[in-house]
Amino acid sequence: MAHFDASMTPEEIKAAKMKTVIKVTAILAAITILEFILAIVWPDGFSRTMLYILFLGMTFIKAGFIIMEFMHLGHETSLLKFVILFPMLFLVWLCVALFVEGQAIIDAFLNW
Repeated sequence: MAHFDASMTPEEIKAAKMKTVIKVTAILAAITILEFILAIVWPDGFSRTMLYILFLGMTFIKAGFIIMEFMHLGHETSLLKFVILFPMLFLVWLCVALFVEGQAIIDAFLNW
């Protein structure tokens, strides 16, 4: 969220908070609009796997941005950020493993 100091009036603090909320909302909306545009205009000849990887990356960017701004993790110490965000790497590993295993199961059914 926005940084405040003791010299700010309550009106200035409220305006700074509103500015931060509008900025965060605009960034998240822009990423979401980009996701919709990619989903609609993605050519049929291109790999869908690349599209899925883009979606996954944008989703993680949005999740990280929400964690940093709305959960106030952006103003914490580096160690605390690391302790909280490091387990998310296991979530990425889980997603990759599920994609690989899911494709293997689909291939097994198709070749059965």
